[in-house]
Amino acid sequence: MNSVIVPVYNEKDAVSISLDKIRELKLYEKFEFIYIDDGSDDGTHDVISQYPVKLIRHTANKGYGAALKTGIRHATGERVIIMDGDGQHDPSYIEKIDSLLEDYDMVIGERSPGSFQVKKRKAGKKIIRKIGEYLIEQKLPDYNSGYRGFHTSQIRSMLHIMPNGFSFSTTSTLAYLKEGYNISTIPIDVAARIGRKSNVRPVKDGTKTMMLIFRIIMLFNPMKVFLPASISIFLLGFGFGIYGYIVFDRFSNGAMLLTVLGMFLFFIGLLADQIAIMNRKKS
Repeated sequence: MNSVIVPVYNEKDAVSISLDKIRELKLYEKFEFIYIDDGSDDGTHDVISQYPVKLIRHTANKGYGAALKTGIRHATGERVIIMDGDGQHDPSYIEKIDSLLEDYDMVIGERSPGSFQVKKRKAGKKIIRKIGEYLIEQKLPDYNSGYRGFHTSQIRSMLHIMPNGFSFSTTSTLAYLKEGYNISTIPIDVAARIGRKSNVRPVKDGTKTMMLIFRIIMLFNPMKVFLPASISIFLLGFGFGIYGYIVFDRFSNGAMLLTVLGMFLFFIGLLADQIAIMNRKKS
């Protein structure tokens, strides 16, 4: 029996809808459902406890990624599927994702063009997508979709690089692609969330998004940034030095500084790349 992980935080109004749908589909007999109550204070815990699921409760709100990590560590199935508990994800896709995992390492529920998306987040998502495609050197699937499945042993071996925050989905997509795992997608329709508004605040979380970008760069392919930066600075310094030598008969201190800085950036990039490789391989 494979496992389904559902993190929830203050979803009292929404969680019963998906739980009832799971019952209608008779999935409780086919899958182990693990709900992670990530420090809710609105009675979400009491609603979930009325259903035949394994319920784990965080005493404080630790974050979306932290809740998923807890669920994955407690899963007993060989395959694990994660989905949101706010009414956006339809449980009817669970069996299809599970069947595809027989042939693929990860299966992503790729949102259809007509699926609900918060418009304010589109710009940030587009930037992260472009950076991810530059680092991985291939087109990304729906990297940010929270409806996906893994082989439990594989995702457990990567939990140390997964963030506790909202970027678990992004990081897992890039990690699987970078390590050469086979990924499949399944088209899904995503509805608007039910109940409270999303915790994601575009302005406040802008800094977090930028830090995510830097983290992704340093974790997956730092040389894609350090190499062009080091070459550019080295050539700028060297060219400036040659110009100074021809015109003023001397290689200026500024040119020397830029040239050395370019060389240092290259070697720092090599070191960062080796650390990133060792960090991803750690289990």
